[in-house]
Parts: sequence; structure tokens; C-alpha cells
Amino acid sequence: MMRAVSTPDAPAAIGPYSQAMVHNGLVYCSGQISLDPATGALVDGDVAQQTRQVLQNLDGVLRAAGASRNSVLKTTVFLRDMGDFKAMNDVYAAFFVDHRPARATVAVAGLPRDVRVEIDCIATVG
Repeated sequence: MMRAVSTPDAPAAIGPYSQAMVHNGLVYCSGQISLDPATGALVDGDVAQQTRQVLQNLDGVLRAAGASRNSVLKTTVFLRDMGDFKAMNDVYAAFFVDHRPARATVAVAGLPRDVRVEIDCIATVG
């Protein structure tokens, strides 16, 4: 049985996808960008500010799915510029303090709304 996750604590999907899907005790979170869930406006600024908003958005989706940042198994970080790695990583490390999920970080040619960072994740539920 699959269950779609939808929460006002993260931006609404801007395309034909769900914020997350839960199946067999796992939640697969769609990539989040730095949109303010209350206004739908882009949280502009440097990669640290954008990463902070992205992780807050993921936190909202995880909670709605019955998971938490401490149940995240893996993340994928997409950066528009690998020169932003250290600033993103500093914010990421403050978010995942005692729990260190597996991670891949890749540089990409572009991201939705021309943001600097997008992050998705897989976590256990319950």
C-alpha cells in the first residue's frame, strides 16, 4: 500500500508529483528547494540561507509522513555550483547533529527556479 504525503509545512508540489510517498515503512521525499511554504515565494540569498529553508521544508514533509530527521537513511544534495559545498555542508551538519545519514552530493547544470541547492531524502517511518 502506498500513501502520498501532503503538508502545508512544506511548499506545495509545483508539478505532477507528491511531496513524498510512503511505502513499506519508508518515506521517499521529493527534492525540496528554498520556497517558503507559507507564501510560495523563493527564499533568495546565499546557499546557506537556501539550504536552511530546504532542510526546514524536508523536516515538515518528514513529520507529515511520520518520520523525522533522525530516521533519514540517505540524502542527495544537488548543487548548482560545487564552490557552495562548504557553506551548504556547514548548515547541513547543524541540521543532522547526532545522526549522519548516507549522502551523495552532485553538481548540476541548473535547478528549478534557478536556486542554488535542492535536497531529497529517504527515511524510515514509525
